[in-house]
Amino acid sequence: MSTIMRTLRNLRRVGLKDFGHQMQNIGDTKAGTFIAMDKYGNKYFENLAEELPLRTRWVDYKDHEFDPSQIEPGWHAWMSYMVDKPPSEDKLLQRQIRVWEPKEHRPTLTWSRSGYKPYSTVKSKYAAWTPVVKARQ
Repeated sequence: MSTIMRTLRNLRRVGLKDFGHQMQNIGDTKAGTFIAMDKYGNKYFENLAEELPLRTRWVDYKDHEFDPSQIEPGWHAWMSYMVDKPPSEDKLLQRQIRVWEPKEHRPTLTWSRSGYKPYSTVKSKYAAWTPVVKARQ
């Protein structure tokens, strides 16, 4: 949450269209330098001057229904401050097509009907109590 002065200053910097987009998707206004765009269309930004520590980097997802697994591994390392250079500047972090890499993005299905559901093959130690009621006379 930002102050009113910070919100108005960022409104002046980013413009009305991006201000509305940020309030709809992020819930806060941020102004920073555009770093790069990845192959999914996500935009990465950084502001070292005015943001709080460890909140200086952020991503603007392409889709409104975003999935955090849409961040590539190199960008994830940059976003979580594991590396200083973004993948657009560092050859090691750039994503190449390797044999073991998937060709296209597979979304995380955790909270969907297709998510992984483990089951137990061990008999439970506890059983639910069911009351026995006598018939009335």
